[in-house]
Amino acid sequence: MLHPSYSDLMKVVNADVEPGETKVVNSRYSIVMATAKRARQIVDGDEPLVDDYENKPLSIAVEELNQGKIKIIADDELEDFENDIKAQAAVKAAEIMEQRAEAMKLEAEAAAEAEAEEPAPKKTRKTKAAAEAEEAEAAEKEAEDAEE
Repeated sequence: MLHPSYSDLMKVVNADVEPGETKVVNSRYSIVMATAKRARQIVDGDEPLVDDYENKPLSIAVEELNQGKIKIIADDELEDFENDIKAQAAVKAAEIMEQRAEAMKLEAEAAAEAEAEEPAPKKTRKTKAAAEAEEAEAAEKEAEDAEE
């Protein structure tokens, strides 16, 4: 025997339904489909929402449903739910983009300040050999100019 029973699970799922409204779950089939879908999610790597790691994924899914950790959404509500999730994701993405832009602005300002504070590069001293080579080149050039 399945514990909790199908009728107990249907009561849990339909607990939020106002009197006179259409019930979310009217049959055992809906319970079976919802728990099977959740069990597949657990098998694919989703974390269980209950502290029952020793049982099989289907038993965990049934327990999650019984404890109200997961909800079954009617087909007509699914589109509204998906749109709400998409809107929340868009708002979150916009917030992240604003934070990144602000961080980049602060980094650019810090880099500009650091560059302004850096001392001018020092003039490098020529080695004695390099100075002698330059003098020799200049002397050769003067000699060529004088010959012309």
